[in-house]
Amino acid sequence: MSDLAERAARLDADDPLADRRDLFDLDDGVIYLDGNSLGALPRHVPARVADVLTRQWGRMRIRSWTEGGWWDAPERIGERIAPLIGAAPGHVVVGDSTSVNVFRAVISALRMTPGRTEILVDATTFPTDGYIAASAARLAGATVRAVHPAEVSGALSGDTAVALLNHVDYRSGRLHDMGTLTDAVHEAGARVVWDLSHSAGALPVDIGSHNVDFAVGCTYKYLNGGPGAPAFFAIRPDLLPRLDQPLGGWCSHRDPFAMDTEYVAADGIAKARAGTPEIVSLLTLDAALDVWDGVDLRQLRAKSLALTEFFVDCVNQLAPAARSVTPAGEDRGSQVSLSCVDAERVMAELVARGVVGDHRPPDLLRFGFTPLYTRFADALRAAEILGEILA
Repeated sequence: MSDLAERAARLDADDPLADRRDLFDLDDGVIYLDGNSLGALPRHVPARVADVLTRQWGRMRIRSWTEGGWWDAPERIGERIAPLIGAAPGHVVVGDSTSVNVFRAVISALRMTPGRTEILVDATTFPTDGYIAASAARLAGATVRAVHPAEVSGALSGDTAVALLNHVDYRSGRLHDMGTLTDAVHEAGARVVWDLSHSAGALPVDIGSHNVDFAVGCTYKYLNGGPGAPAFFAIRPDLLPRLDQPLGGWCSHRDPFAMDTEYVAADGIAKARAGTPEIVSLLTLDAALDVWDGVDLRQLRAKSLALTEFFVDCVNQLAPAARSVTPAGEDRGSQVSLSCVDAERVMAELVARGVVGDHRPPDLLRFGFTPLYTRFADALRAAEILGEILA
């Protein structure tokens, strides 16, 4: 047995999260390293969804809104996500998409900073965040300026209303310093919106201790909520009474069934809702979140760092033609991005041979490591196959 194989076997044997893998529907013939795009299916979810469709919808029908708990599902499921992102109870709601929630947060932040008209946007952001910020700016008469996260502190001005930042760079896997950047934005008198799409469920996040104003994120990546699963919206407790969100609909009304023609916002986090919730996808997510019961997020982070470090070591030895562009140690999220020649064709060959990652133009291979179900043996085998292809 090689040194790398011995190391993988030892690390897998000592993994405190090893039993979590059995909770997922995984094909042992495939090494799935794309959980940063779509998380794997928890085994128990299909039966729960079948119950939603056949019993709750099929038999209880309209009664499920009250008797089945459909109506308060956005807040109830938000309560389950809150500890995974360090949010205060009662300050997370689930619904709509990440794009919608980015818009909701940016406009809300602008309304909380009257007289300021500049939106700073992470220049390395996932494209939709930049598109939404630009749309919000046009509607609000504001301007948008793209700034690299490392330059945010120096770019802030008295006209900056809000900074929209990504916790993890989706291309490189770099983890940004939430505390330092949030403090800098606050010192300038502005609000901050953090997109947690590539960190929630991959590592401990603590928006509460960092005094984050708004946080949004998807649930279909590391949280395994399923394709198109609704996103979350979180707000700092002292800002909730001041929240004036731009998409107030009947479900965020103080008395939605009064059918009043005048809008009066609900009390509490319900005021961040909009229209009728996406019940089937919401309850799919609710079921999927069961895999987090009892998980120690410190163990999750320790395994994530160990997995990604081990994979880089394997690549350096077995596939030296690929070069990691992902930072080492605590500056790394839960992914490794490799630069190599002809990356698109290389990834296609990897997928054909049972190693599923993804490609980002022009030259990046992205591999997401989901600590709940990825093994060290998987990391080693992926590097071996990559080496064979590149050779």
